[in-house]
Order: sequence, then structure tokens, then C-alpha cells
Amino acid sequence: MDASRNPEYLRKTAEAVTEFKAAFKAFMELHTETKDAGFGRGLLPAAVAREGVLPEVLQAAADRVARAAGRASAAPGLTRMYVGVVGFPEPVDPIAAWKTVITPKPLLEPSDVLDSAEQILGRLEALTDKAEAELPPTTGVEAMHPTIWGAARKLWLDGHFRLAIQSAAETLTSQLKTRTGLANMDATNLYEKVFNAKSPMLTWPGDPNDRTVSSMQNGLSKYAPGLNMTVRNTATHVASDEMTAQQALERLAALSLLAHWIDECEGP
Repeated sequence: MDASRNPEYLRKTAEAVTEFKAAFKAFMELHTETKDAGFGRGLLPAAVAREGVLPEVLQAAADRVARAAGRASAAPGLTRMYVGVVGFPEPVDPIAAWKTVITPKPLLEPSDVLDSAEQILGRLEALTDKAEAELPPTTGVEAMHPTIWGAARKLWLDGHFRLAIQSAAETLTSQLKTRTGLANMDATNLYEKVFNAKSPMLTWPGDPNDRTVSSMQNGLSKYAPGLNMTVRNTATHVASDEMTAQQALERLAALSLLAHWIDECEGP
């Protein structure tokens, strides 16, 4: 995916611009603007260090702005936000050129930098909204039940598929224990008790005499403990990362399906 159309990337870029703006404002608090100076206007720096501010304090503040400017460096290009300067042949990048405010013949005023940063943030918000509106329907691992994908995500993205499955299965079991109050029961026995065909704690909604309801209830009594034994136990007891992405995807989907069904069940 083109990064400029990735909502998460655009949000991260906006965070970097916000960090830059805060760092630049803190830097300017150590300086006095020369905009009211009569003689030398346009030749003098736009801002000079306040009297009594230690050089090491100024340097630390400048380092913070420089680092933040580096993190936010993609923002002007993404938003096409540049500043036209009289007598300068090319539009100026307001983030890259922040330090010119303290140099002779400054390209920018402090207000140029801050106003530009604010406009960049607004344009990034608009780009993020547009990117989100244009996203295709989500399928695949990101569309799994939030409990399952939330528990598996970091390990999955790092390529630790077996551990991702283990984490997802154990998180689902933990949530079920909390819901039912059966905190001290091992996982397989927990699923057997919760979905016991004769006296289930969680029931499929609807008339128990309806064939579909009865089929779902009986199926859950077998599917839930069976899934725990075949997916969670094997992922936990085999201490290796030999599971392929496809094998893990199939197991994750099975866990996600169970999580959705548990949500639909009635009971404690």
C-alpha cells in the first residue's frame, strides 16, 4: 500500500508534526523575536537567544527540535505544504528550514513555521479521512474477532505464528473464565462445562426446540473443547516455531469463529 494512503502512517506522521511543533515552541521560549526591530529588519535573525540562557540549554532545545524535524520530514511532501519566500527561487520546506529563524537573513519567521505546522496537521487530518474512506473492506487477520487478533497481533507481525495462536487461545479462555466465574478450571474442562449439552452455562439464543438452535448448542459442546485440544494444546505443547503462516491463519480463523459464537451466546 502507498504510504500516503495508509491511515495509520498518516496518523503517525501527524503525531511527529505535533511533536515538532511542541519542540519548536519550547525552543522559541528561550528566544526573543526581533520583528519589532527597525534597523536591519530582514538581515537580522528573526529570533535571538534570551539573555542569561545557558548555551547547553539552547543546544539541548535545538537538538530536540532537530530530532523532531527529522521524524516529521515527510509531512510537507505528503501535504504539499511549502512556503514561498520573496527573493528565494524555490518554495521552502517549513520543517526542514526551521533553524533559519536564528540565522542572519532568515528565510522564515517563527510564525511561518508554526502556522505551516498547523496547516500541515489539518491537511494530514483530511488525508487520513480520505484514506480511511477509500480503504477496501477489511478481510484477513485484521478482520478477526478483536479479542483474537488483539492477543495475536504483535507476535503475528513478528512472525511468531505458533506463539500468536497460543496467546489468542489463552486470552479467549481467560475471558471465558472471567465471564463464567470458573477461574480455577483448566481450559478443556472449562469448555466442556460451559457448553455441556444437558446443562450448558452459555446457551445459543432462541427456542431450544428449534432445530438450528439445538444444532448450534450440540455443536458448541463438541467444537469448543475440541478446538481447545487441537489448537491451543498443540500450539502450547510443541515448543517450536515450525507453524507456517497458512497453518496459523486457519487456526486463528477457527478461534475467531468460536469467539464470535461465544459473544452471541446467552448466559452469565
